Amino acid sequence: MRHPLRDQAAVVGIGATEFSKDSGRSELKLAVEAIAAAVADAGLALHEVDGLCTYAMDKNPEIEVFRNIGGRDLKFFSRIDYGGGAACAPLLQAALAVHAGVAEVVVCYRAMNERSQYRFGQGFIAPPLPNAESANWGWTVPFGLVTPASWVAMAARRYMHDFGATSEDFGRVSVACRRHAANNPHAWFYGKPITLAQHQASRWIVEPLRLLDCCQESDGAVAIVVTRAERARQLRHRPALIRAAAQGATDDQMNMTSFYRADISALPEIGLVARQLYAMGGLGAGDIQSAVLYDHFSPFVLPQLEAFGFCGRGEGKDFVKDGNIEIGGALPVNTHGGQLGEAYIHGLNGVAEAVRQVRGTSVNQVADVENVLVTAGTGVPTSGAILSAAT
Repeated sequence: MRHPLRDQAAVVGIGATEFSKDSGRSELKLAVEAIAAAVADAGLALHEVDGLCTYAMDKNPEIEVFRNIGGRDLKFFSRIDYGGGAACAPLLQAALAVHAGVAEVVVCYRAMNERSQYRFGQGFIAPPLPNAESANWGWTVPFGLVTPASWVAMAARRYMHDFGATSEDFGRVSVACRRHAANNPHAWFYGKPITLAQHQASRWIVEPLRLLDCCQESDGAVAIVVTRAERARQLRHRPALIRAAAQGATDDQMNMTSFYRADISALPEIGLVARQLYAMGGLGAGDIQSAVLYDHFSPFVLPQLEAFGFCGRGEGKDFVKDGNIEIGGALPVNTHGGQLGEAYIHGLNGVAEAVRQVRGTSVNQVADVENVLVTAGTGVPTSGAILSAAT
């Protein structure tokens, strides 16, 4: 049975600021710049925007953004929790809104000065508030698990134990992303590929994570414009149809610290998203030509490949070692360079790359693209989407 949301909405515009380590301007200004660029890319006017959607940690209230773009009537606005895990959720929210007739033109945005103003990678101390969220951190923070790298390191070490993966296996993900970034003029590491030897020589952050296993800290903004598929076909670019979009959290889920599950080397929330996406889209792993997999830390790319059925459980390391995630491989991954190579804009820059692949305009274009998978933060309640070429 065909899912009622399949192919009913499409991405029609993408926009971004430059990606830097010191933007020199406010996050609100970054957001407005990216939105203006995305709306212009779609061939629309800013006053046509009647919906806005963003996600956790964005410091720009929807009404402030709307006022600063000269908006008129804001009919829909939403914000999804759980950090980078929400990076694809605005696509689902926007698709629901335009399909239901609640809004006509919804812009999804993310703006951050995550390098010059604050840094997600710093140590975290939970606020002393008497609520469930603070209580959750009591299971990890007192034991020295105070950074995202330390949380992921626990799961990565278990994955190594279960499947014989090594630091070099993680490093091959970083090498592939940096190789793709080297061809991307918008990437921070444009023209700067790395070798596996350089990865292995980079310093430890939290074993088994090395410096080059960790994503960047970046300043910048990205915006995505969504409207009805019917209208999208009348606009400037070939539409990137939202074939499927989903969110997911599973048993005993915690916020990147789900260490009390029976299996901490798997990503069951990604598995749930995969099942929903394939069912909604009427697709399987063999129908995907390229993927943008959330690479805040390189080890989590491997279980994502497995959860989506591109290889068997524990075989992610071999899939990568055989060159499958590089241009010319079976499944080119993060063709923009990912968050390891292009920039860390909390995953929304990956959605923009998926649109470029569908349009045929990526700097590392994959031949004959019909469907592109894009995922959001892993280890947290998460989301994903499949964007498809309009026929």
